[in-house]
Amino acid sequence: DVLPSPEGPVPTVSITEIRQYLRTQGIPFHDGYSCLHTPSLFTDGRKDQPPAVATAPYTLFIDKTTGSFLCTATLAEGTWQDFQANVELRHRGVPPASSEEPEEDVRQAREDARCIWDRALPLWELLDEEETNKTKAMFGISLVTDATLKRFGVRYLRTAKSLVFPWFSPRDASLKGLKLLKVEKKENAIVYVEETLPRFDSFHNLFGLPLISRRDTELVLTGWELDALALHQATGVASLALPRGATCLPPALLPYLEQFKRITLWLGEDLRSWEAAKLFARKLSLKRCSLVRPGDLQPRPLDALNQGLNLTKILRAALPASHKSIVSFRQLREEVFGELVNTEQVAGVKWARFPELNKLLKGHRRGELTVFTGPTGSGKTTFISEYALDLCMQGVCTLWGSFEINNVRLAKIMLTQFAAQRLEDQLELYDEWADRFEDLPLYFMTFHGQQNIKTVIDTMQHAVYMYDITHVVVDNLQFMMGHEHLSVDR
Repeated sequence: DVLPSPEGPVPTVSITEIRQYLRTQGIPFHDGYSCLHTPSLFTDGRKDQPPAVATAPYTLFIDKTTGSFLCTATLAEGTWQDFQANVELRHRGVPPASSEEPEEDVRQAREDARCIWDRALPLWELLDEEETNKTKAMFGISLVTDATLKRFGVRYLRTAKSLVFPWFSPRDASLKGLKLLKVEKKENAIVYVEETLPRFDSFHNLFGLPLISRRDTELVLTGWELDALALHQATGVASLALPRGATCLPPALLPYLEQFKRITLWLGEDLRSWEAAKLFARKLSLKRCSLVRPGDLQPRPLDALNQGLNLTKILRAALPASHKSIVSFRQLREEVFGELVNTEQVAGVKWARFPELNKLLKGHRRGELTVFTGPTGSGKTTFISEYALDLCMQGVCTLWGSFEINNVRLAKIMLTQFAAQRLEDQLELYDEWADRFEDLPLYFMTFHGQQNIKTVIDTMQHAVYMYDITHVVVDNLQFMMGHEHLSVDR
């Protein structure tokens, strides 16, 4: 995915400007946690009478950070500029455009999903009890009851030996997509492999959303569909699973989380999910979030269910996300203990391809700057693209700023490194590798040559909010700054 190019920098709008605009246009609004709520411009555009704004339900959500909007009643969405354009049109009596038809490939993906869904069987209706029990044991969900599986609509696709999790539209309950989960054995470990229809970039699903009622005010956010099943069964609390686990929380999902006064993030059992939970809590508003700290007595929800632990008790012990500006050691005590217990994980994400680098740097940690230097042509870009790709394949969301070589050449280098073979000799394999490469959490800035540093930093900040970027590569500093800055202390 390519971020907006420097010719049209990321349009930034402040929350103050948004509020002022709504007031001058006479549009009422509530201040929510991460969005402003207003009556929708789109629900009444279908009738010929002017909108009764005062009585309309507040189904339009405006993101406080970016100004983007989403109407949960009609699924119309767009930028802040689109919102203003629609307000202008309404003043002229032009009904707003309805949300566009999905693109051809998304429509095709939905049809494919529908075919798979029709072929999949409800997990409690397999041939016999033995097959059901074997299948449940394979996925580690023997303790998850049929009633829970039925409630969440989980099915099983025999041909692919995969569990099938549906994604229903929150508006009209139509099937919008699927996630398939299968189990593979690698050496002595069990690995879960996921596949989504449509592809990840358009897969904005919160698994379990249709089961949420308007009256629910507490929610547990998990990083995995099976965790959501275990949690709901053990505690009865409303629980949802994020589409990409602890990798990212797309802002497009925030409107659906506005109704909750309390959100507990229980994303997984490692330190990376703990870091992700802290990042997501900032996006969701710290004051309503609590976090379940990973540890031996607090594994991920499915494991907790299988180990017979008390999930309600673990939820009650969740730590509030908002630390005040001044803390005592007593408040940090648990965190310090966690760092001592997980020294390996605290060192960061290890490189799979560079064991020697792990000895030097221990791993990739957030908030650190690493500078690679060397003469022209010594292989800095080639090495750093492999170094970044290694982390990206482990789910580290990566943003590339290549100021020296263009993105097409860079992507070609990285795709070759990813496939570990010369694709120019086997072009028939290109689509298969390109599809897998496309699923990586990898983004490119479209800058080239010397840039205004403020524009670059604004783009980076935008990317961090939108895509939860945790690793930024700048290649290279000299090209970005231009040559006339060389005398200045950079």
